[in-house]
Amino acid sequence: MQVSVMERTIVELTAPTKGILAADESTGTMEKRLKNVGVQSTEEIRRSYRESLFTASGLNSYVSGVILFEETLKQCSATGMPFPQLLEAQGIVPGIKVDKGTQALSNFPGDKFTLGLDGLVERLAGYKEQGARFAKWRAVFTIGDALPSCRAMEVNADGLARYAAICQELGIVPIVEPEVLMDGNHTIERCASVTEEVLATVFHALHQHRVALEYMLLKPNMVLPGTDSPWQATPEEIAVATLRCFRRTVPAAVPGIHFLSGGQSDEAATANLNAINARSERKPWQLSFSYGRALQAPALKAWHGEAANMAAGQQALLKRARLNSLARQGKYQASMEID
Repeated sequence: MQVSVMERTIVELTAPTKGILAADESTGTMEKRLKNVGVQSTEEIRRSYRESLFTASGLNSYVSGVILFEETLKQCSATGMPFPQLLEAQGIVPGIKVDKGTQALSNFPGDKFTLGLDGLVERLAGYKEQGARFAKWRAVFTIGDALPSCRAMEVNADGLARYAAICQELGIVPIVEPEVLMDGNHTIERCASVTEEVLATVFHALHQHRVALEYMLLKPNMVLPGTDSPWQATPEEIAVATLRCFRRTVPAAVPGIHFLSGGQSDEAATANLNAINARSERKPWQLSFSYGRALQAPALKAWHGEAANMAAGQQALLKRARLNSLARQGKYQASMEID
């Protein structure tokens, strides 16, 4: 285990005031997002869009790391510099999404498990040679009357732990992402119960696979009511429920918790992160963000596939990154949304 390498990566990724930009959308997901703004998805368009994000002047003031998709890891800027080197030159740590998506779990209707362990050692070694210093693996859990099943939690927790152990063996910091989805009409109490059980199962598996908690990061959901719930919680209620859940399940040895936005609106993701950090009780972890759509959506809309709009897209990204940086410190106010 290359401890010194991972220590440096952890220090950089958990830097105060900074978070992680998730730019690891698959080709299919990127096609949908580009279509929503009337832009055709081609490899060059995707490359150009990602370059506009990575070259936003001052991004390194708010972003410590970027999660890349495999296609993006191999791409270069218009001047020929590989994206991992471009990011490193700005003091931003390049990372890579390594899971291969989800598949239905046989005999457990509604449950899914994550693919990608086959050949992971070789793929990770290649990604490291290309410049990736951390990785991400996502498992998803749907809330329903009998969902998620205990078996789904166990299978996905084992996959997350096996992935994390492989990463650390190669000196790569693993981001462990167990996402309890917002879809449904469940209450915040139901989300808290499921999230607590999922996290307890995940950390048990991490212990079984001898994963060093000091050299990993957690990317979980916040504790939220379902999107179709008739009762929606305030940021303060979300903060109380989320911190209670994590104090019960996440060991203090974990250096950082980087929340996913999980379908929240841009402003809601920022307000909820702020409420979590603004609470006065002791928090043994760095509490930050690893947002994709909640950081990129305004930038994508402003850019709209036009080179002439690159600066506008970059300014939209920087605004959201700055506001989330403030939320990471508990210093965000809704009035800041107005330019």
